[in-house]
Amino acid sequence: MRHDLSVRDLDAVELMDAPDADLRMLERTYERFRVVNALVAHPGGLYRRDIRPRARRTLVRVLDIGAGGGDVCRMIARRLRRDGLRGEITALDADERAIRWASARDAGDGVVYRHALSSEVVDAGERFDVIFSNHVLHHLDPSAFDQVLRDSLRLLAPGGVVVHRDIARSRTAYALYSALTLPFASTLLRDSFIREDGLISIRRSYTPRELERSAPAGWSVHARLPARLELRWEQGG
Repeated sequence: MRHDLSVRDLDAVELMDAPDADLRMLERTYERFRVVNALVAHPGGLYRRDIRPRARRTLVRVLDIGAGGGDVCRMIARRLRRDGLRGEITALDADERAIRWASARDAGDGVVYRHALSSEVVDAGERFDVIFSNHVLHHLDPSAFDQVLRDSLRLLAPGGVVVHRDIARSRTAYALYSALTLPFASTLLRDSFIREDGLISIRRSYTPRELERSAPAGWSVHARLPARLELRWEQGG
């Protein structure tokens, strides 16, 4: 089936977002996020550029909005410990299923797992030095998108940075993801939502120009490889 990738497909709904999603497939999806994020999202760059420099000055507080299986948070916690640095890492997700699965697999990494909306964390009066999300923006309707950006700024500590990272929609990205994941559909990705939901995610995602138009003044959009976008706010930037 051919899809029109010239516009965002806001009617497409990812299978893992369904309240009645198959729990076994959902948990296998969380498990495989670690591999997908390592290959596509490159969270090590976020750590080196934005987290480690702040941790060298003081204890760094990090918030992951929409943390899913929590793999990126655990990676950050392990790298801070490896580098002899101090941090408090919070994995936040509105889906209780994700938080339950992630918290059961912390294995001593010391991440704080919270089932809540970002607005609830704002109400609690908390502040963070680094706030980020990974593959979350395309899930949000316009109202929720605006709310997450507002909450991000309210939660930001002085000198902090917000980095919302997502997929860049294009025909090339869609074709490459479809081709590269097909050989693994019956092995690595079997019994998960990753292949089908990944294609839906690309259809729902922004182009750089669309994201620039959607974001309020003061936010900057950066295109990264492969097919990546960053929506960024840095105090003093």
